[in-house]
Amino acid sequence: MPVGRASDPRRRRQGETPAQRRAERARRNATSGKSSGKRPGRQSSSRPRPRSSTGGAFKLSSTRRAAGLAMLFCVMALSVSVPLRTYLSQRAELSTQEQQRAELTQQVSDLEKRKEELSDPAQLEAEARARLGYVRPGETPYIVQVPTEPAPPPPPAESADDGLPWYEELWNSVTGKES
Repeated sequence: MPVGRASDPRRRRQGETPAQRRAERARRNATSGKSSGKRPGRQSSSRPRPRSSTGGAFKLSSTRRAAGLAMLFCVMALSVSVPLRTYLSQRAELSTQEQQRAELTQQVSDLEKRKEELSDPAQLEAEARARLGYVRPGETPYIVQVPTEPAPPPPPAESADDGLPWYEELWNSVTGKES
């Protein structure tokens, strides 16, 4: 038979319910001056146990809670920043591509108009005469050249070359003997 409180027949009274045992235990503790939360046989300290300065969730101090909250905020910010950056760069690229597409569409419509204009033989002939200088057989082309004013001749350069070698000219400019 195991040794212990519950198995000791002297300790357990026959037919006693747990509620009756608790009441008996509370009565004994009240008469002996002990509080109901203490075990018998334990010595209580003379000073009361200080309450923990921690409070709130998970018994953390306010500094630790703030640090944990800051860490959580940083992790959330980092987890959102990469997809957000990708989204914004793709959106900018998409707007650039849309603008480029609009310009190319305009250019295509202009070229199609030009193609239709050049499909007319009269327009093609006028273009050839104006841009390429073509003439019909039997016509005499005349090219009029407008005379331009001749450019004035450049002024003669003053040469300080009096027949002196360059080193003497240099020495004269250093000493101040300009001739």
